[in-house]
Amino acid sequence: MHLLVDISAHGLGHLAQTAPVLDALHALVPTLRLTVRSAIPREILERRLAADFVHVPEARDFGFAMYNAVDIDLVASAQRYREFHAHWPQRVAAEVDWLRRHEIDAVLSNVAYLPLAAAAEAGIAGAGLCSLNWADLFAHYFHSEPWAAEIHAQIRVAYNAATGFLRVTPGLPMADLRHRHDTAPIARIGRRDRVRVAQRLGLNESERWLLLAMGGIGFRLPLEDWPQTPGLNWLVPSEWKLQRNDVRTFDVADLDFSDVFASVDAVVTKPGYGTFVEAACSGIPLLYLQRDDWPETPHLATWLAENARAQVLTREQLMAGDLDEVLQGLWRAPAPAVPAAIDINGKAFRMRAFPASPG
Repeated sequence: MHLLVDISAHGLGHLAQTAPVLDALHALVPTLRLTVRSAIPREILERRLAADFVHVPEARDFGFAMYNAVDIDLVASAQRYREFHAHWPQRVAAEVDWLRRHEIDAVLSNVAYLPLAAAAEAGIAGAGLCSLNWADLFAHYFHSEPWAAEIHAQIRVAYNAATGFLRVTPGLPMADLRHRHDTAPIARIGRRDRVRVAQRLGLNESERWLLLAMGGIGFRLPLEDWPQTPGLNWLVPSEWKLQRNDVRTFDVADLDFSDVFASVDAVVTKPGYGTFVEAACSGIPLLYLQRDDWPETPHLATWLAENARAQVLTREQLMAGDLDEVLQGLWRAPAPAVPAAIDINGKAFRMRAFPASPG
């Protein structure tokens, strides 16, 4: 069986949700032929995916045009949606041709809708998997625009053409999706190993380590202007190119990011599925940037409040690095029971989302 997995590059939460599912499927069906189509670079995909795969470095969705990881360019996004749907039947036909030329037997999408529309047209199984969908988000931002109704209808039809849609908890309600199946949280949980991480990054095990993880879309924080606190160390992406004695880069070749994540004392991030769920399921306290305009935020925040030690930050607090008092409060707070991440049963997943097929 040749499975096409289309993974959105609109942040890394899409990959965080999809990778454990693919690993479970591969363990169940070692002969599964896997093609991953995503604008996420292969080296990042390889850090999450254990199975061998062919990488097609293309995108079938864009989500929204972004100024940075949290600010949407609504004018540019509206223009891109109008262009994307200007000749929608022809776009679907071209995607059908792509699937047939690559001899695809089934499609799993997180969370582009074009592959699902084409899979239905081509007569092959297609399933969605995500905590959100672009139909609901598009409607949130553009429902009052006179041109938006037709586009929104096309997106909804595409999602509803799927054999099934796995709505991951926590996430949008998605009441309009007819073939929706709710799942428990999905997360890859790393191994807490402060000894190895300390040795590899030159850290002191007895000090505090804070991970700055702002997602897969650029959002550099002005850490060079933040005050230094004795005994507090920051772990940041190497691309930030920071030179401070309390800063280390976490993306080194021989350290698994999930293990680094599970070994820190707290995480600072933006609202997003992957970081929220992995922090809660790892028992790591979390500070997150206020983002009231993003429709997924209240659903994520409600779940997080019940399952983790977490605190929201204003943008002014975050940009100033005014975090010490909030962090101390989190560390003093009692830790709730750690929620269990889903243990995907590959056979059940296939039966729900895909009909049985040869090979």
